[in-house]
Amino acid sequence: MNIETASRQLDALGKPTRLRIYRTLVRAGTAGLSVGTLQERMAMPASTLSHHLKRLVETGLVSQERVATTLICRAEYPAMSALIGYLADECCADEHAEEAQAARPS
Repeated sequence: MNIETASRQLDALGKPTRLRIYRTLVRAGTAGLSVGTLQERMAMPASTLSHHLKRLVETGLVSQERVATTLICRAEYPAMSALIGYLADECCADEHAEEAQAARPS
């Protein structure tokens, strides 16, 4: 993952409505939810939901699949894991580097 991708994904999740939609899809599991079911759970107009889903799809956090006449939305777990990993990978890196440097004999 690069900083541009992480930034776009975090920006997409930076809106409370999109974060609620994403969390709902994450909770739904790999089967995902139909747009109609998601709309009911979110209690929002179809046009508003569509607008927010478009942004989540564009950033790779959500995928959509048409099954007959139903559009299924799914959280993209590899993208979620990559974003979380990107944020966590550098945790305390400078602190550990300073400790290692201090432990080296002069």
